[in-house]
Amino acid sequence: MHKEGEEIHIDETDASGGTKTGHMRWVLGIGLFLAIAIMSIIWITGALSQGDVEEEATMSGISESTVGEERAGDQTDSIVSDDADEIDTGIAN
Repeated sequence: MHKEGEEIHIDETDASGGTKTGHMRWVLGIGLFLAIAIMSIIWITGALSQGDVEEEATMSGISESTVGEERAGDQTDSIVSDDADEIDTGIAN
């Protein structure tokens, strides 16, 4: 840091409070890689240990279980109700 007249000139190292060696890029990169790897391991092991009961709750399990119903003559793609015109909103009049 030096003063020229009324102006104070500060070099980059003094202004930033440290040196720029590039170590933070490595720390952030390694941390990002570890986070992705750990989340992937958790997801993959959970998917591999999924049993028949849990599989029925997934969308593919639901679609596989409804294939038999569609062949039996039920060709609806949505919920069908006799009371479709009367929707209960839960609001008292």
